Amino acid sequence: MVLSYSNDFPRNAIGASITRRAVLKSALLGATALMSGSLLAACATTASDDDAEPEAPASDDAVDEPDVADDEPIDQDDDDDSVADPDPPDDDDAPDERPELVVGVQGLPETLDPYQHLSNVGTRVTYSLFDHLLERQFEDGDPPGTGSGIGPMLAESWERIDDLTLEMQLREDVLFHDGTVLTAEDVKFTFERSLFDTPEEMLDAEGYVSTISEIEIIDDYTIRFHTHEPDPLLEIRLTSWATWILPKAYYESVGIEGFALDPIGTGPYRFVEIQPDNHLVLEAFDHYWGGLPPASRVTFRVIPEVSTRVAAIVSGEVDIVTNIPPDHVGQLEDADGVRVQTVPLANVHLLRYNVNHPPLDDRALRQAMNLAIDRELLVETLWSGMADVPRGHQFPEYGDMYNPDRPIPEYDPDRARELVAESDYDGEPIVFRVSPFYYTNGIESAQAIIEMWNAIGLNAEVEVRDNPYDEGPEAIMVTNWSNSSFVADPDGALWLRWGEDYPGTKEFFWEPEDERFYELGAEARTTLDQEFRYEAYQTMLDIWEEEAPGTVLYIPHEIYGVREGIEWQPYSFYYMDLRANNLRIS
Repeated sequence: MVLSYSNDFPRNAIGASITRRAVLKSALLGATALMSGSLLAACATTASDDDAEPEAPASDDAVDEPDVADDEPIDQDDDDDSVADPDPPDDDDAPDERPELVVGVQGLPETLDPYQHLSNVGTRVTYSLFDHLLERQFEDGDPPGTGSGIGPMLAESWERIDDLTLEMQLREDVLFHDGTVLTAEDVKFTFERSLFDTPEEMLDAEGYVSTISEIEIIDDYTIRFHTHEPDPLLEIRLTSWATWILPKAYYESVGIEGFALDPIGTGPYRFVEIQPDNHLVLEAFDHYWGGLPPASRVTFRVIPEVSTRVAAIVSGEVDIVTNIPPDHVGQLEDADGVRVQTVPLANVHLLRYNVNHPPLDDRALRQAMNLAIDRELLVETLWSGMADVPRGHQFPEYGDMYNPDRPIPEYDPDRARELVAESDYDGEPIVFRVSPFYYTNGIESAQAIIEMWNAIGLNAEVEVRDNPYDEGPEAIMVTNWSNSSFVADPDGALWLRWGEDYPGTKEFFWEPEDERFYELGAEARTTLDQEFRYEAYQTMLDIWEEEAPGTVLYIPHEIYGVREGIEWQPYSFYYMDLRANNLRIS
């Protein structure tokens, strides 16, 4: 269910002499007044995003979903006699003494096909339903939760046969939730579904694995991936979004719409029911190859308002809450039986501009807008220092691909005013659309940024919509977004979110004027020459900053509230790992 509405912010015109503090004070007062009104009373659902972008309306060619009442849970049929019973036969009548886990979240995905909903709210729950061939070892990082090593998952071993071939040996003890056995046929089907005759709903997912040319079955448990060119990142791609393994037979029996409503995977928990604007229920899959799940049942409860999420964990109604802004940390720290856990994200909050929408088709104006943003002030005031201004569109976890000497984005309001004067801008409104609940501090930062823009002579305003894309992406001028480091490499953020393979970039917002951006990005993902790759990405960053189709804001530290008795490590990506090796409940 998608509910759409809009509220117009009153625009506070301010003079050039206003102080930096006054900008933030005005922004925060505006955001607070808005949030205390009818907006919070609305029945709000989150819109989907790429790492976090509200979902654009489906095209006219999309296949209609089966009719399901908005208030009717979608249930998995556990009485289907055509498949093996996935419950352990010896425990059918025994009470399950494991506790249930309740997680308060800001939103849920509208579809549980993980390839159709590549988003923060989606991957949080799909990590319990599905497995990858390989696993990113987040727990081994410093600090914990930030590691980028690679370990076995559904594949127990792997080796490079040559520069174009990766061979993998699958585990032989893996069951899907319907009791069928995982084989190489399921792996082959999973990737061919994305790569060949790709459904429109999965065009974004295809870009993640487009280096693969062929999936070859050697035997039931041995498979080879062949690539068009050498892919230096193939192994870590297989730990990432758009590589969850699906059951071939079941998927073919229910189709793309049926699978999205009633999914089956190999993960530690299986699907029970969902109401996208209310809750998602999973239950333990006790035949999970990775060990007995520590919770008997997991409920993700939608609690859009931050204050209500905080109250829910303080009162004991929920066990974990997500997406907590810094100004609520003190309340959690003062509560009995609650602790705060944080992890620096490999995810950057940013803006993107529709360069096809006047007046944003003027590069000088976009550059001025970027120079007008005081990112350090946003971090200090909105995040209480619990965020970092990045050195451009890159993450430290890139390792050798990270440039620690690249400067942070410049703040220069005087130069910004000069660029506004040099541009063709004549005072028309610049509308910043934002979703009310999707991003932590999303409204507050939007309100602050438009005040900074107004201070350099623009006529900017904020518009809040449950789904900023409800009129189609072409109607958007400015919106907030986030980009994640999917594969601990520039290919996983800069290229997969701004490159040629990402449909949202070319079709909706930006196609680079400098053709080197596409050329270098394509070559960097098909060579093993790390020195070339490093230089290529630095040039691409230069182009991106010069053409200014958007700008980075800050890398937040994700904040969770966790009840005592729960041992759980959050990750730098939005995966919520509730497996036995990462969750203990006493």
